[in-house]
Amino acid sequence: MWLRLRQIALVAEKLGPVEEELGDVLGIAVAHRDPGVGHFGLENAVLPIGNQLLEVVAPVRENTAGGRYLERRGGDGGYMVITQCDDHVPRRARVEELGVRIVGQFENPEFRHMQMHPRDTGGSFFEIDEQLGSRAHDPDGPWEPAGPDWQQFRRLERVTGIVAAEVQCDDPGRIAARWSEIAEIALAGNGDPVLPLANADVRFVSCTDGRPEGLGGIDVTCADPRAVVAAAEARGKRTGENQVYLCGMRINLV
Repeated sequence: MWLRLRQIALVAEKLGPVEEELGDVLGIAVAHRDPGVGHFGLENAVLPIGNQLLEVVAPVRENTAGGRYLERRGGDGGYMVITQCDDHVPRRARVEELGVRIVGQFENPEFRHMQMHPRDTGGSFFEIDEQLGSRAHDPDGPWEPAGPDWQQFRRLERVTGIVAAEVQCDDPGRIAARWSEIAEIALAGNGDPVLPLANADVRFVSCTDGRPEGLGGIDVTCADPRAVVAAAEARGKRTGENQVYLCGMRINLV
């Protein structure tokens, strides 16, 4: 069985400014807006990075889960690590065996979805989904949350993929071990523990930025890092030689 990093979700107080910032700095474009998230009091935008997706959600009414998450983490930031698997049935059985609560789930002819409770996983929301149907397991195949033709909206001039997610936590070793037993993947790393997925790593680090546990950063591969850095610097969003800060997230250029 394999497990891929397929999507990263961010949460923002306002969608428009973040969407504009991501497009201006990373050079990516909106492929899809899911009307279904309105049921949860949210609006969203899904932007491809290579054959993965970056999603931003924002609350459009009071007292939403997204809004409470914003308050808890002190503003815009990372929200969910969303993975794709090749066989959902044993993944679901494993989660039930471990007693991990499921806070979001559905199944239709195209897609199986399982979102776990962050209090039971630790660190961040952790989601395991499976696409069904023709070409379902191809790296650039269909992905129901991204809409029917997301590939047409890929922009590869600046960024080309997501190769790591960085989860900050009070006890990185314990949280990494929990994700490892859920994913049934052995940990790696000589320093900070790392969960090696098929196409990316999930890195577990201590909280050092004054914010509580959560998804704190991603690593992206770049075709034109100088253009990314220059655009970020013009917006006051450059935070290191090869790092920019967008939607409350450290984005490392590799």
